[in-house]
Amino acid sequence: MSTETSVPHPRTSAVEGPDMDAFDDALYSALMKQAPAGIAYFDTELRCRRAGEALAGLLGVSGAGLERHTPAQALPEALAAEVEAALREVLAGEGAPLETDLIVSAGADKPADTENPEHAEHAGNAGGGGLAAPLPLGTAGGLGPGDRVLSCLWLPVRAADGAVRGVALTAHDVTERRRAEEIIRRKEQRYRSLVEASSQVVWVTGPDGRPLDDAPEWRAITGQTPEDYAAGGWLAVVHGDDRARVEAIWNECVADERVFETGYRIRTRSGGHRHFDVRAVPIRQGDEVIEWVGANTDVTGQKEAEEMRGRLTEQLSAAALRTARLQQATSMLAEALTVSQVVQVITEVGRSAIGADYSAVALLDDDKLRLSIVTPSPPGGETAPRPATRDDIRVSDQTVMSVAVRESRPFLAQHPDELRLQLGRDEAELFTQHNEERAWVGLPLLAAGAPIGALRFSFTRPREITEEERVFLEALAGQCALAVERALLFEREHKTAEELQRSLLPTALPQLPGMVLAARYNPATRHVQVGGDWYDVFRLPDDRLAVAAGDVMGKGVLAAAGMGRVRNALRALALNDPRPAAVLAGLDRLFSATEDEEQFTTVAYAVIDPETGQGAFSNAGHPPPLLISPDAPARVSTNEPGTPLGWPSQRQQTSFSIETGNTVVFYSDGLVENRRRGVDAGLEELVSVAADAPPEVVGDPERLVDFLVDRMLAGYEQVDDVTVLALHVPPKTV
Repeated sequence: MSTETSVPHPRTSAVEGPDMDAFDDALYSALMKQAPAGIAYFDTELRCRRAGEALAGLLGVSGAGLERHTPAQALPEALAAEVEAALREVLAGEGAPLETDLIVSAGADKPADTENPEHAEHAGNAGGGGLAAPLPLGTAGGLGPGDRVLSCLWLPVRAADGAVRGVALTAHDVTERRRAEEIIRRKEQRYRSLVEASSQVVWVTGPDGRPLDDAPEWRAITGQTPEDYAAGGWLAVVHGDDRARVEAIWNECVADERVFETGYRIRTRSGGHRHFDVRAVPIRQGDEVIEWVGANTDVTGQKEAEEMRGRLTEQLSAAALRTARLQQATSMLAEALTVSQVVQVITEVGRSAIGADYSAVALLDDDKLRLSIVTPSPPGGETAPRPATRDDIRVSDQTVMSVAVRESRPFLAQHPDELRLQLGRDEAELFTQHNEERAWVGLPLLAAGAPIGALRFSFTRPREITEEERVFLEALAGQCALAVERALLFEREHKTAEELQRSLLPTALPQLPGMVLAARYNPATRHVQVGGDWYDVFRLPDDRLAVAAGDVMGKGVLAAAGMGRVRNALRALALNDPRPAAVLAGLDRLFSATEDEEQFTTVAYAVIDPETGQGAFSNAGHPPPLLISPDAPARVSTNEPGTPLGWPSQRQQTSFSIETGNTVVFYSDGLVENRRRGVDAGLEELVSVAADAPPEVVGDPERLVDFLVDRMLAGYEQVDDVTVLALHVPPKTV
């Protein structure tokens, strides 16, 4: 584009001749009237000498309104100032053209100078239109609904001698283009703001997935140089554990031209790692992918929150589980009566709650110098074999349990090296059957603040004990100590009660040539009090045999005292008048005179001639005797049992005979009755069990009583004492 323009008179051509004059006139007329661009010429005094119709239309005024007027006379004040400033800049310059943008506003003010009537008339014909202030290139100003944008080029016009004679103006309507540019600019601004607000880092690759443009924001996070990023892109800083997976997914998405979306960790500038989610989409031109645009979002805070939430949930779940197991252990320990049963519970809880492979409980002896390891009771209550360990551990020894007892604090060794560091040795010679142990926990068992023993758990792998597990184990040790203390007291009292009970029973049964006797007394394991079950066998002055079995309701000293009174009174009455009916009648009188009305006592009493097996029997509410014969089915006596002692009754007695080879069995209700089985069902089961007894068992009273007790109690919890007395008449030997 030429920077200088010579404008001859429109009707004077530089080339002489009538044809050229006509051509110049036609060209001038076409430019002024038909050219789409606005054209105008201003002289050195800023007066518009010529104005094309297109420019008048763009400005919203007539060409006549512009010509022969200065901008101040024809245009609104603000616009006139801008136009005049542009004209002066061109006139004062060195001939360089000037480009500006002007906005034509639908609501511009009227021209400042309206003294010229013609000007005022033309200005009024513009309908209030005019030029608003110019829109400098690159501004972010908005356009009104009726505004138009004109792109103006101001050119100096020179005469033949080079002097500037004026300024030529060309103006183009670029409203739609500017509006489109404004829309695009605002979209870019919104997108950039959105990316910045969401902490996203955008990157671009070529269609093959290789870096296309630099990503300074990404490099600011990762510390990559431009060369590093150009070589490896965002993949180069992905965490080693995630790299293969992410790269495989990325390559598949690039090959399939589908959206890429995943999460990974990256190495940061500081050397740490952060979590990012990434989503990249293919940009298409027609059916062809021309590039990929991806956005990385830092989700480290979210991931850390999720991990923290997961850890808290896990810890809460573990705490709830430990609490439930501690409650379960407390319940189980409450039912454990012996120390051996306590150890069994602790073994089960330790293995289920903390995954211990081995456990042991040791108790201090009376002089507090040694620990004795207690063997747990196996299921069923049988006596368990003692493990292959030393019988005693000295408290002064360097062992897990010794240190726990000596220092009254938990002992932890999470690795064999740690055990040797704390003890100066290991425990291989103490627990030779557990030589694969790799971690240990020792806990003192404290009662009233003083140690009574120690609890030991061990693991076959190195094991870290958390603070929560330590609190749980200390609580478990506290429960164990209470249970052990209670069990020790129970065992002492139970032993005393059992000895008292047995002292009230015959120390030995009579030895008779024609009759064999056997008896069993099984105290209930669920209480420590002496019971009221008893039996007695003694010789009368006429050599007949007096046999009695009884049961005083209740437990404790009162029941034992009542049992002793009944037993002694029965002996005294039998020595005076041995007839069963007479003895029970005498007991009724004694019972009414000395016992409470609420007392419930039953007695079965028989007198037998051991030579002939003939005898008499009377029953005061006691379970009926069991009769076993090799030639007939087993049965219980069908005679009326009568009422318990002290109840109004006319005592009756019946005759019976124990034939050769037969057996009669007296027993207490504890043999046939329990919480799950009534008396009638128990009697039927007793008959069935007796019928199943092999002949060699029936012929041996010692084996028979064991057989009956074992079979009748199998599968049931024994809640009452059991007494069994069997009298057997063996076959005559030839």
